[in-house]
Amino acid sequence: MQPVALSCGEPAGIGPELAGAAWNVLRDTLPFFLIGDPAHLPEDTPFIEITDPADAVLASGSGLPVLAHRFEGALTPGTPNPSHAPAVIDVITRGVELVQSGAASALCTSPIHKQALQDGAGFAYPGHTEYLAALGKVENVVMMLASDQLRVVPATIHIPLADVPSALTPKMLEQTIRITHAALISNFGISTPRIAIAGLNPHAGEGGKMGHEEIDMIAPLVTRLREEGLQLIGPMSADTMFHASAREGYDAAIAMYHDQALIPIKTLDFDRGVNITLGLPFVRTSPDHGTAFDIAGQGIANPSSTIEALKMAARMAARRL
Repeated sequence: MQPVALSCGEPAGIGPELAGAAWNVLRDTLPFFLIGDPAHLPEDTPFIEITDPADAVLASGSGLPVLAHRFEGALTPGTPNPSHAPAVIDVITRGVELVQSGAASALCTSPIHKQALQDGAGFAYPGHTEYLAALGKVENVVMMLASDQLRVVPATIHIPLADVPSALTPKMLEQTIRITHAALISNFGISTPRIAIAGLNPHAGEGGKMGHEEIDMIAPLVTRLREEGLQLIGPMSADTMFHASAREGYDAAIAMYHDQALIPIKTLDFDRGVNITLGLPFVRTSPDHGTAFDIAGQGIANPSSTIEALKMAARMAARRL
C-alpha cells in the first residue's frame, strides 16, 4: 500500500511540530510523508526530502519524509502570515491529487486557520471539508468523529442552535444516514452496520410533550429505512445513548446537532479523536483539534490525535483495496 499523505496545514500553528512528533512515534511502522516546507519544522526534527511519495517507505526509517512545497514569507509560530495562505491551499490540492492518482493511499490534513486563508487568499469555502468536497466533485459529505470508544456523526454542524430544526430536513437526514451506512461498510469493514439515531429534543420529544420533530420527521424516516433493511435504532434520548453499555448496541451514532455529537466523544477520548470526512471518493482524516496558536512552537502540543488520524487513514485505505 502507498504511504499516507499529511498536509502541513497552517504552518504558524502546531501542525509542523506534530508531524515531527508523529514520525518519532510511528517511524517505519506506518509510512507517511509531509507535504510542506521543511524550513517550518522544529530544528531538531530529522527529515529526508523526497521527490516521489513512494520513497517515503524507505526514508521513514531514518527521518520524516517531506515532499517539499516552498512557502513565501517568514514564519512566526503563533502568528499566521497572510502570504502563506496560497501555499496552504495548494498543499491541500496537491494532497488530493496524489491520493486520486494512487501515489498516496489516503490524505490526513493538519489543521488550517480559515480566517488566515480568507485574509490571505480570499478562500471561499467555510472550511477544509467543503473544499475537499469541491476537489472530489461531490455535493454531499458527512463529518464523523471517531475513536476506539465511539463513532458519532452530527447531522448539522456549524450553525446556530436556533437554526437546527429548520436545517434538519428529511432529505438531509436521510443522506446523512445513507452516507454513514455506506462508509461503515467500505471504510470500517462492518458488513451490517448498526446505527443509533438521536432525537432532537429532550427525551426524544417524550411523545410530543417536548417537541414534535421525532414524531413528524425522524421516526417515520427511521421506519422507512428499516423497511429497506438498514439496522437503525431510534430516535433515542441523547442523554441515555452514550454510556458504556448503550454504546455496545451500535457501530455509530447520528446526532442532530454539533454539540450533541462532539460533547460525548470529547469527554470519552479528548486527545485521540479523529475527524473523518465520509462520502468523498478518497480517504480523508484529520486530528480533532485546531491550530493552537497559543502553544505553537513550544514543543508541548500533544500528537495523539495526529497519530490516531494517520493510523485511521491507513486502516481505512487498506479496507478499500
